[in-house]
Amino acid sequence: MDVQQVKQRFGILGNSPALNRALSVAVQVAPTDISVLITGESGTGKEAIPKVIHQLGSRKHGPYIAVNCGAIPEGTIDSELFGHEKGSFTGAHDQRKGYFEVADGGTIFLDEVAELPHPTQVRLLRVLETGEFIRVGSSKIIKTNVRVVAATNENMLKAIQSGKFREDLYYRLSTVPIHLPPLRSRREDIHLIFRKFVVDFSEKYRMPPIRLTDDAVEMLNNYSWPGNIRQLKNITEQISVIESEREITAELLKNYLPDFTTNTLPVVAKNSEGTTDFSERDILYKVLFDMRKDVIELKKLVIELLQGGGESVNPDDKRKIIDRLYREISPNVEGIVTEPYHIEKHTADFGNTNYGENYEVHTEVEESLSLEDREKELIKKALEKHRGKRKYAAQDLGISERTLYRKIKEYEL
Repeated sequence: MDVQQVKQRFGILGNSPALNRALSVAVQVAPTDISVLITGESGTGKEAIPKVIHQLGSRKHGPYIAVNCGAIPEGTIDSELFGHEKGSFTGAHDQRKGYFEVADGGTIFLDEVAELPHPTQVRLLRVLETGEFIRVGSSKIIKTNVRVVAATNENMLKAIQSGKFREDLYYRLSTVPIHLPPLRSRREDIHLIFRKFVVDFSEKYRMPPIRLTDDAVEMLNNYSWPGNIRQLKNITEQISVIESEREITAELLKNYLPDFTTNTLPVVAKNSEGTTDFSERDILYKVLFDMRKDVIELKKLVIELLQGGGESVNPDDKRKIIDRLYREISPNVEGIVTEPYHIEKHTADFGNTNYGENYEVHTEVEESLSLEDREKELIKKALEKHRGKRKYAAQDLGISERTLYRKIKEYEL
């Protein structure tokens, strides 16, 4: 079965090369019993790949069990996966079979596998290596013939480095890795998937389907979609139910896209508090202001040196500093000052306010280094430039209108 047939059979939409590659690998490994690890961001549709592998493999007539490892409490997950004996813990009134025992001869899908606690990881490693496990509260070894397909949205290498996940288990699970790309990397597929959801919700709620104008389609494709396909589905459902107009413009669509911006540059990672208050522009300003502050401090130090406050400085270093500064003002001076009378002459020159007709003495005023002040100033300038039109001011600043409204209110502009 080729990739296009797989898409039709399992209702998978999209034509991006990364998606086709993931499906191609799934088709190739399906007839085998190799363990597969599926990676990708939350909401990318990782749960579809295990179904493809199971249905196209030799175990298609066996059971298929999907387990969300992150949704099971740590105290009961061993019992859920491997079963328990009667009386093995408080509340264990009867013997219970675990998922690995029930799924014998079939496939078990472990979603969010990185959330497994360490003791459970050890048990899972033994199942993968020997096909054996022991129920909680028992000493009897049970054999099982289960194919394991796992998925996670975490960076597994970082999880291993931090000690959260066992390295040996990772290599056991990821015999064949499959990566699903985020929706923002499949921009050619976004509108196609959107239209599929539109048809689904139109039939579900028995109402005419919505459609997007050209500018709305462009906005849809330019959005970053942090929640991926799941977010796209939710937004499509919201618009289908809430909007009375069936033609959706960019202005209407923007109300459903959180913090929409046309800027497609990489976003700044979250800070220690988990917030993303700093934009690329804020960070750039901070770096420039820090550099300016350093230059101002250096100028003050040099002035103190020239005015006699640097007596403890090595004479050779003092000569080089004065000579370099003097050549910046008088480019025709050649060579490094080496004679004492030259130092006195140049020092006197710096102290003299008469540098010629074209030289203007000025006082350096240190600017505010506050990001808040700079941000407030930029917002004022943008509003003045666009005569108070917030839409265009927000576009010029590279932020959403919602963010601009919040800033205006915060700064009382």
